[in-house]
Amino acid sequence: MSQAALDLRSPAAQAIRRRAILSCAVGNFFELFDFVLYGFFAVPISQAFFPQGNDALALINTFITFGVGFLFRPLGAVILGHYGDKHGRRAALVITIGLMAAATGFTGLIPTYGQIGLLAPLLLLICRCGQGFSTGGEWGGAAAFLVEYSEPGKRGLTGSWQQFSTQIGATGASLSAYLLARHLAPDVFASWGWRIPFVFGFLLGPIGYYLRTKVAETPVFEANEKKQAISHAPLREALGSHGPQIAQAFFLSIIGIVANYVMIVFMPTYAVKTLHLDAGDALLSATLANVVVMLLTPIMGGLSDKVGRRAMIGSCGVLYLILGYPLYILVGNATFQSLLIAQLIVACIQSLYTGTIPVILSEMFPTRIRYTALSVSYGFSVAIFGGFAPFAATWMINSTGSPLSPAFLVMVAGFASAVAIWSMKEPMNQPLD
Repeated sequence: MSQAALDLRSPAAQAIRRRAILSCAVGNFFELFDFVLYGFFAVPISQAFFPQGNDALALINTFITFGVGFLFRPLGAVILGHYGDKHGRRAALVITIGLMAAATGFTGLIPTYGQIGLLAPLLLLICRCGQGFSTGGEWGGAAAFLVEYSEPGKRGLTGSWQQFSTQIGATGASLSAYLLARHLAPDVFASWGWRIPFVFGFLLGPIGYYLRTKVAETPVFEANEKKQAISHAPLREALGSHGPQIAQAFFLSIIGIVANYVMIVFMPTYAVKTLHLDAGDALLSATLANVVVMLLTPIMGGLSDKVGRRAMIGSCGVLYLILGYPLYILVGNATFQSLLIAQLIVACIQSLYTGTIPVILSEMFPTRIRYTALSVSYGFSVAIFGGFAPFAATWMINSTGSPLSPAFLVMVAGFASAVAIWSMKEPMNQPLD
């Protein structure tokens, strides 16, 4: 029996769905673990790969390199989205995990600036671009893959496992950074200790690759393929027939992206450099916040199946608009307790987004262009508003002299996403085609 012919509620379909979720989860964990490591290790990376003498400039250069990697996410979204809409989600996802493994492994092996000079930041930039290209195709493919495998009425819950597994990756990244910072001598951590998770991430690649080669293509894509309804130019078709939906998806994605990179990923660096808190305490706080997001994500995904997608992300945008500035005031107390409380509040708000974003973007587009359309809309949003968020926050603090200035990035993002979500119709449980 073909996958397309399966009853999505049958025991056979449920067994296939479990394998699909597992293969996606391992790959998503691997992708985000490797991708966000860079943000948590920004300080030792700046010391290893850029000239010393001006710590602030070295850190800004590190965050610029961090951001440039995001510029390759839209390129990966376009190329791998096109491939995934023409040849299948599984085929594209197998490619993404191989690319990420190579880029991550080399990042942990690059010699320092003191050893090879300008070649060090150049190689770092190349690896970061490879990670960005891979992640650009991974996110949209995994979201479409899971939603297309879900049974009716449970798309939010099934799709949320994509973000659940990425949060495990983010948690693993922050936890590894915390453990190394806490248990290694500062000079050891700065010189080579930070490289350990990058090498470890590389070793996870073959596991994810194997699992993805063993899972079947989604029933929805197979049905389209059987009907010969595959798009030959997914990007052109998406822009031509679903331009307004792409714009809405682009803007509603902003808040979760900005909040994650300003309030969680950037926060340990902010706490150490601006508030002079202990690096271990700052990383522990970020780790605990990621754990809360991870645990709440499937709950919020299941809730979105009952109350709708718009209510969830709209509430996220409004809450960040209202609480962005007070949360930075709370962090400004410069204690571990205030930092932790603020980040736990952020985690609860963030889960409204992470539990809903995979399914709402997938439901906005038909199968023949879904991979491309949601990857491009989300990928460009991440590239613009996520990749350079830590750099923008660092620049704003240095330019204004106010440690509270990054809060305005979160507030503006909350407003933009709230407007976008309330301008669209509720897509919950609409037919995928």
